[in-house]
This record gives sequence, C-alpha cells and structure tokens, in this order.
Amino acid sequence: MSEPGAEAPEYPFRNPSALEPPQEWAELREGCPVAPIRLASGDTALLLTRYQDVKEVLSDPRFTRRLDAEGAARVTANESGGVFGRGDSGGGMTGDTHRAWRQLVGKAFTAKRVTAMRPRIQAMAEHLVERMITQGEPADLVSAVGFPLPVWAICDLLGVPDSDRGRFAYWSDTMLSMTRFGQEEIDAAQGEFDAYLVAHVEAKRARPGDDLLSELASMVDGLDGRLTEQLLVMTAKGLLVAGHETTANMIGKMVSMLLADRSRWEALLADRTLVRSAVEEVLRFDANPGFGMPRYLSEEVEVAEERLPAGTTVVCSMASANRDRRQFEGADEMRLDRSPNPHVAFGVGPHSCLGQALARTELQTVLGVLLERLPTLELAVPAARLKCREGLVVGGLERVPVRW
Repeated sequence: MSEPGAEAPEYPFRNPSALEPPQEWAELREGCPVAPIRLASGDTALLLTRYQDVKEVLSDPRFTRRLDAEGAARVTANESGGVFGRGDSGGGMTGDTHRAWRQLVGKAFTAKRVTAMRPRIQAMAEHLVERMITQGEPADLVSAVGFPLPVWAICDLLGVPDSDRGRFAYWSDTMLSMTRFGQEEIDAAQGEFDAYLVAHVEAKRARPGDDLLSELASMVDGLDGRLTEQLLVMTAKGLLVAGHETTANMIGKMVSMLLADRSRWEALLADRTLVRSAVEEVLRFDANPGFGMPRYLSEEVEVAEERLPAGTTVVCSMASANRDRRQFEGADEMRLDRSPNPHVAFGVGPHSCLGQALARTELQTVLGVLLERLPTLELAVPAARLKCREGLVVGGLERVPVRW
C-alpha cells in the first residue's frame, strides 16, 4: 500500500480518452497492487488491480457483498448507495440464501433458453440496423442499436412489454448512479420501479406465459419459501438493470474499439469466424468499464502480501486485471484471435454474471449483422472525441456517431 499519510486519489480514475485506460492501472499493478482510493461518497477503500488478486478475492467467501454493513465504505454520493448499498437489489444476499437463489434462477436462466432466443435477437438486430440505414447517416449507434437491442432482449426474456423500455432506462440509471442523481429523485424512481415490478409479478402469477419470470413465479409457492415474491421482484429488477444497461453500453464500446483501428474491422470482414473470439477480446480490452466490483471483508485476510483487517472495503478492478501482463501476453494489444482468453469481465466465483450467455449472444449477433449489412461502417468523428458517460457505476459512451 502507499505510504501512511499519502492522500488517496479519487476513484474511478479518469480515462485520457474514452477508449484509453487510465494510466493509474498500469502504475498500480506494478508498484501498488493494493492501493487506497477515495470514493464518490468521500469514504476510502482499497483498490485491487492485478489479475490473480482480483480473481482470488472474487472467489473468496470472506469477501462479502454486505456493503450495507457497519463501517463499510459507501460507494456513491447518495445515501442509499444504489446497487452497492442497502441490499435492495440483492447485494445483501449471502450464504445459503444466495446459493438457493442462484440455483433457482440458474435452472430457469439456461443456455438452452438463450440459444432459443438467438433467432429473435438476430431478427431484432437486423430490424434495428435496417431502420438506422433508412434514417440515414450519420447515425448514433448507441441510440439506434446499442440500447434498443438489449432492452428488447431482456423484456422478451422476462415477458415485460417492450413499450416500457424508456422507463426501464431511466429507472436503471438512477439505480446505477454514483453522482448523476440526487437521493430524492433516486427514491422516487425506485418506488415507481418497485411498484411496476410488483404488479408485473402478480400478473405473471395469475396468467403465466412461457417467459423466464413466469417460470420463476411458478416456483415461489412450492420450494420451501426459497424464492419469495419479494425476492422474485428483486430478481426481475436486477435482471432488467444488469441485463440491458451493461450490454447496451458494451455494444457502443465494442464497435468503437473495432472501428478506431480500421485493420480490426477489415480482419473481421475477411474472416467472420473471428467474431466469437473478437467479442471476448473486446470484453477483455474494455478501458471504460465503470466502477468495478466492491467487496466487504468479514475477517482479516492477506492479499498480495498485505494483511487487510476485518471491516475493510476493497474494489476489484476487473478491467485492470484484464490488462495484467502476468496473465495475458501482449496485454496492451488487442488480438482478435486471442485464445485462450480467461478474462474476468463477467466476474468469477459465486457472484459471476448470470446473464453472460445472453450478453455474449447479443454482442456476437449485432457484430455479425453490422459486418454483413454495413461493411463500410466507420466512425463519423475521431475516436479521441468520443465522450464517456459520467456519474454511473457502469462505463459507456454517450454517443457513437457512425457513417457508411
């Protein structure tokens, strides 16, 4: 760790540009892999930047999600702490409760279900790209394709009307706020979100469909109370937020990374079999991922030869870990055919992203459609002029202007 008395830098760090990583990542990986940082709340925590440390901590049950515990650092500038706060979004689930939840949701949220969705995702991606072409260039890829596709997919998965997607985007932004919204606005939005989902869950229990939420609702009454209605609402809320916000942002970042160096796009045009490995490399290479994954330490633990006392809050930077030269040869180079590629963009361990199969399917599908329909696609502004979304715990780009 840094010398006693040294002032902790503000975190998240600023990117030199939207597609370039903060210089602090490399400096800390080499010289201070357990580094004090100051969060938006003003509280301090410790940042982990090396691959092995991040992987070990995310797999270690002594590092918990109890960020509402006494003495835990508050991540956001808001009292509630958003998705990393009171436990309203599931962060408070631990031990047997969390394992039961993962088991039940995992049984319903299967690769088979996602595979069955692929033709519909393909059709929607083609529709959105065709509409963008019809509306003419230059176009904003984020608003034309990046956000509509994942929102549609998660609404389809959960049996939620796609017509409500504008409300979901706002509700999830307030839930993911670090500094963008005030507490009063967040509370009002989350009250609306909860009321909407309670009504939706009740409707699914009364008139089930063939969607994921109906399947989960059918489990509520028959499995020893392991999936209560409150937990079902929490599950729907978490999937709606995580299921569209991160993937929506990733689509814009993916296309920007591939177009920023034209040789990458040309390589994919020449060999479409690279699409799958290119998506994995984009996930690894993402320089604008947002906050990272915070954990609260329930007992004293040693990390990177440092003794961390119980009550410590750490933040795992998966994006920095994904550029660790100890793990990845040529870590600062984007290699579209990289294999193996054991990145930790979706986390690891018992809290790894349940929706990663869906995210991969969406990213691979939209990339394939863009290569097929718009081989001449290019950025309409220099990559250095792309602007990051600010004030949220997830990274993204405000706009991605393109032409063809």
